[in-house]
Amino acid sequence: MPPVQSPTASAPPGPGGGASPGPPGSIATLRAGDVVRGTFACTRKDRLTAKTGTTYLAVELRDRTGSIAGRVFRDADLVASRFDRGDLVHVQARVERFREELQLDITAIARAPAGDADPSAFLPVAYRDMEELDGFLEHLAREVHDPGYRGVLERLLTDEPLRTALRRTPCSRGGHHAYLGGLLEHTVAVATLAQETCLLHPRLNSDLLICAAIVHDLGHTEAFTYGAEIQLGEAGRLLGHVELGLRIVDRLAAGLPAMDEARRLQLAHCVLTHHGPDQAPGRRFGSVEALTLARLNALDASVKGALEQGLP
Repeated sequence: MPPVQSPTASAPPGPGGGASPGPPGSIATLRAGDVVRGTFACTRKDRLTAKTGTTYLAVELRDRTGSIAGRVFRDADLVASRFDRGDLVHVQARVERFREELQLDITAIARAPAGDADPSAFLPVAYRDMEELDGFLEHLAREVHDPGYRGVLERLLTDEPLRTALRRTPCSRGGHHAYLGGLLEHTVAVATLAQETCLLHPRLNSDLLICAAIVHDLGHTEAFTYGAEIQLGEAGRLLGHVELGLRIVDRLAAGLPAMDEARRLQLAHCVLTHHGPDQAPGRRFGSVEALTLARLNALDASVKGALEQGLP
């Protein structure tokens, strides 16, 4: 049987486009009996003992289309010294079916040389088209007319490094929208819900709510690092995305003539409480707009999580 080529043999979609069902040789296309020679990200590595007392190595390998378990039964300790979790690895294996699941019987695995492949090419990406989502984001920003809030969004839209990070960043490591581009997808969804809610409830301050919906999760852009896995960086681990987001919003608002202290505080409060009022003084929402944002944020996150991972 001819070998299945590495997933890197077919160019994966970049951060500006959606994911395809999977190029030939990607994990999503593997079938029992295939022979694999390719490069993958190692996201799990465990030394285990079988019932017979022999040692074997259990790994999980990932590319942008999914993940698959693998086992190394010969010379497990020697092979384990050749790579670590989080490495890109070169793999030779055969695909087998075990308990109704596909897994790899690995005959060779070792760390790929530095520079051999881009780790981010092995991370999952959004199925939505990033250019389309960018267009929706710009449309939603134009629905904000208050000069102060509009100024914040204009600075966001003209900050190219921040826009690039927004297109790349996930919302989480293992929860909802846990893939490259997930943050932009979630942001557009929450802002769209905010716009529709303002039509149903015209007493809401639509400028504040839509602006807050667009900026509420910007802290994620500084929270993650990208290698063979999506990981929390030091800033994300020590401060969290809410505090990081407040700092970004303060930077975008700084010096805007129309952004007075009252507007700045209202926007900051919405960002601070978008997961609920626990971080607010008195543990209460300070505005109906803050409550609305928290509910809409939870709605999109819970629906997306259920669609991706099943009902809780």
